[in-house]
Amino acid sequence: MAFLTNLILLPLLLLATFSPTPSLCYVSPYAARVQQSATQTSAYHTYIVLVEPPPPGADEEGHHRWYETFLPSSHIGESGEPRLLHSYTEVFSGFTAKLTEAELDAVAKNPRFVRAFPDRTLQLMTTHTPEFLGLKNGTGFWSDACYGKGVIIGLLDTGIYASHPSFDDHGVPPPPMKWKGSCKAVRCNNKLIGTKSLVGDDGSYDYDGHGTHTSSTAAGNFITGASDHGVGTGTASGIAPGAHIAIYKVCTNRGCKVSVIMAGMDAAIKDGVDVLSLSLGSRTSVSFRNDPIAIGAFSAISKGIIVVCAAGNGGPTPRSITNDAPWLLTVAAGSVDRRFDAGVHLGNGKRIDGEALTKVTKPTSKPYPLLYSEEHRFCQNEDHGFVAGKVIVCQATTPANQYSDIARLMAAGAAGVVLFNNEAAGYTIALHDYKAGVVQLTSTDGITIAAYAKSATNGAVATFTYNNTVLGVRPSPVVASFSSRGPGYIAPGVLKPDILAPGLNILAAWPGPSFKIISGTSMATPHVSGVAALIKSLHPDWSPAAIKSAILTTSDTTNNMGDSILNERHGKASAYDRGAGHVNPARAADPGLVYDLSTTDYAGFICWLFGDKGLVTIVRNSSLTCAKLPKVKDVQLNYPTLTVPLASTPFTVTRTVTNVGPADSTYAAKVDSPSSMTVRVSPETLVFSKVGEKKTFNVTVSCQRVGASEIFVEGSLSWVSKKHVVRSPIVAIRGVGGHAPAPSP
Repeated sequence: MAFLTNLILLPLLLLATFSPTPSLCYVSPYAARVQQSATQTSAYHTYIVLVEPPPPGADEEGHHRWYETFLPSSHIGESGEPRLLHSYTEVFSGFTAKLTEAELDAVAKNPRFVRAFPDRTLQLMTTHTPEFLGLKNGTGFWSDACYGKGVIIGLLDTGIYASHPSFDDHGVPPPPMKWKGSCKAVRCNNKLIGTKSLVGDDGSYDYDGHGTHTSSTAAGNFITGASDHGVGTGTASGIAPGAHIAIYKVCTNRGCKVSVIMAGMDAAIKDGVDVLSLSLGSRTSVSFRNDPIAIGAFSAISKGIIVVCAAGNGGPTPRSITNDAPWLLTVAAGSVDRRFDAGVHLGNGKRIDGEALTKVTKPTSKPYPLLYSEEHRFCQNEDHGFVAGKVIVCQATTPANQYSDIARLMAAGAAGVVLFNNEAAGYTIALHDYKAGVVQLTSTDGITIAAYAKSATNGAVATFTYNNTVLGVRPSPVVASFSSRGPGYIAPGVLKPDILAPGLNILAAWPGPSFKIISGTSMATPHVSGVAALIKSLHPDWSPAAIKSAILTTSDTTNNMGDSILNERHGKASAYDRGAGHVNPARAADPGLVYDLSTTDYAGFICWLFGDKGLVTIVRNSSLTCAKLPKVKDVQLNYPTLTVPLASTPFTVTRTVTNVGPADSTYAAKVDSPSSMTVRVSPETLVFSKVGEKKTFNVTVSCQRVGASEIFVEGSLSWVSKKHVVRSPIVAIRGVGGHAPAPSP
């Protein structure tokens, strides 16, 4: 079961594309301020404040008292509410409080103050996907991994519909002894072991649906006969159906406050989750040292918790990626080999294949007149008397407007609506439940029908037919148009997104109890969270970086036709569209070699990027200072993908791999690259004699005869043994490999 696009940090709005609230950037209290009116200066705002930790030995109450010492003498604001809203002990040392700007300036003068950020609102960004990912009940890797039993997935979302059958605990053992959380829901059991609301209400009930969808996608139990009103019928399950679920309600249908997200993450770390799944994010990338989520996630990975995040729904625009810190596993969204087929039969004998969330058992064969008008191109036809009995052809806009516009047309007697994509969406059709009589098409097919409607001399007519669910669709997967693209702004030398997973038209649990089909990187994220849980179940001692490496280096770069994975326009997808490739769970469980990273490795990278101030803010380890650490450029981080400058001058990066396969094994380097890219690997052979042994190698890349318009060139390096292929993309891109960008305030 997979989710759509809402939760993900930028929303498509549960089945649709979102219009997320822009994130605000914090202005340092040390920076010059613009003169403001007295009214503005005295207004209360919510701030997340990072401070030095209290004296050793402080318990949770001790932390709370310590944080109160930073606040004004009055701990109650003008509204009568406490100033201190949230206390954090795990994600970082700090708190959320309501302060005026003048009060924040006073807090910042405390010598133990570190940083402060204004609170922001972020946005929420199947029956078939386990099979599409090669997971079959009772056999192979899924069975070997015990379906993720013993692993706890924590989801930060809109809550959960606890009584849904997807959260039944048949076959699920009690949680491990390390679990410290609690559950207060309509039904708590061995599947749903934790619920906590951080949004001010007393319950974890999911009024939005997003959290129910993502939770069931990650770890829902097996349910037969699942469908969305008869569409997509089959046996539904999450990717790790044996895993435990802990839900932290940090979002409402209005969005997700960063301060509340951090409270949920803090609680999840205390409770003992193994995987954190965040299908949410900001509209744009935020510098890691200014992003509480990235800072809190660093604390999580330092405790062995892998953090999986949505790449965002800002595609297909380049550099739209969010959640791009190297310690996060950032997930892009693609299609699966399933469509919900609907045909538009034209009077000229042509059939146009579209899709619809409609099951019609006895479709009418009666043709209806087609109506298309450039003046009313977007379904906003005010002359409703003119639409009666006609099929209206129009172009999609935003889902919120589209629902009301189509409802008005149908209420005015329209026989149906043909809704076609804008050009940017290409071949991606993100389905929405517009009810019967609406067929969605690609932009190309929409233009074809519009041209026919305008030019038919004897009157254009059309008939709809519905063929329901079709499997084996080719090519699949295809990168969805809404999926955010790299490279990132902050550390372009680290390839983002990391991985591609199912995120288009995903069916999963919904309050009701029912199932719903929606789309988004929100849906792709829990697929990878489930895969991470399966790997954690098999390899409980692996670090978050090792699990990420296993997922990336074993991913698929070809589709079900044996060709390269395509983008939304059916051109070859780049690494900035799909990351390392499409997730392959069975191979990820046995990668052979992994590229591991420790907290100290990341600390060296943070020193290069932000210096000591960044180290204090993000790593918060007094034993580490930039003076004692080597500064590690983004391109030299021991990441499982390789990024180098696009230049004719040879550039060398160094990587270290750890043997997690057979004790005695030999790997040979295999390079695939275009003629313009020269790659040399030294040594060309790696010989291991024991498990856990490490080997270091160098990769030198130069690019010749590259056109001035080319921004990047791609190749790959694979380490090949008798049993394993460990593949890493090589991306040569302009503008990387030099000095760190100037630190943001």
